[in-house]
Amino acid sequence: MGIVIPPWNFPLAILVGMTAAAVVTGNTVVLKPSSDAPAIAFKFFEALEEAGMPPGVVNFLPGPGATVGDVLVAHPRTRFVAFTGSKDVGLHVNELAAKTAPGQVWVKRVIAEMGGKDSIVVDADAELDEAVEGVVASAFGYQGQKCSACSRAIVVDGVYDLFLQKLQKRVEQIAVGPAERPDFYMGPVINAKAKQSILQYIEVGKSEGRLVTGGGEAPGAGHFIQPTVIADVPPAARIAQEEIFGPVLAVIRAANFDAALAIANNTAYGLTGAVFTLDRRKMEKAAEEFFVGNLYFNRKCTGALVGGHPFGGFNMSGTDSKAGGNDYLLLFTQAKTIAEKLTF
Repeated sequence: MGIVIPPWNFPLAILVGMTAAAVVTGNTVVLKPSSDAPAIAFKFFEALEEAGMPPGVVNFLPGPGATVGDVLVAHPRTRFVAFTGSKDVGLHVNELAAKTAPGQVWVKRVIAEMGGKDSIVVDADAELDEAVEGVVASAFGYQGQKCSACSRAIVVDGVYDLFLQKLQKRVEQIAVGPAERPDFYMGPVINAKAKQSILQYIEVGKSEGRLVTGGGEAPGAGHFIQPTVIADVPPAARIAQEEIFGPVLAVIRAANFDAALAIANNTAYGLTGAVFTLDRRKMEKAAEEFFVGNLYFNRKCTGALVGGHPFGGFNMSGTDSKAGGNDYLLLFTQAKTIAEKLTF
């Protein structure tokens, strides 16, 4: 039996991928959805039942992670845990799964996709308008509530000021409001707790760098936050190191391309990243030295294509599970070698 614990921010896509991978490789699973998005998980469970899934193969069990989730992870009959969520919760799951329960006869496997502190590097020869669009889409799409979201733009000194001017103008065009209206690019963040946490990070950022635009709540009855850009941020600052999971972008100045790569690698995470440059040699250098699980050139750092960009990072971003690729299925299997000596 395996435990599937999906996140709230992709409450159907990631949930379906994790559950389907476990089932098609021959496992039964307990599906524990996020407490912020249980309804869509139940609709998926209903669809499985209507399609003829045998009882007991997929089992729907909502509830708080600190109670229901912990019991499931620690249970001796749990063979593996597939988890997507924050670094802190992922490390807790990994620690709990590592403890052997009475009656347990296997080492539990943890398949974890956790957080990110993702950077886009903008080189001096980059197409700046394209770089601005890539950064804006990556940082403020879905209110920055993606583990792959760009939360750091690292810009080479020669184009830093011009890039920042273009970025400010573009970000100030973003409309914030109810998500059901297509004229609003940004909707609300997930809940009041997240809103408060993001606003606190913005206040920290104001003391660590220079507020360019945004910086507070957006008008409206809901959990709305202005798209916020903070410039001149030191690479070791809190808003340059800690995952915020909201529409807050730190802009960092780098002396040159090599310095930009060094800054890009100075976090505990290793999920996604992007580089805007027209220099093929610099692309090759970044391919070798930019340590992330998913690296993109001259495009945004979000929006991995299933099958084309198997997704997953390392370090504190998880176990490099590479969801969306063929190798992902192997994580839900147990290998066995069979040999026979033939006698005649």
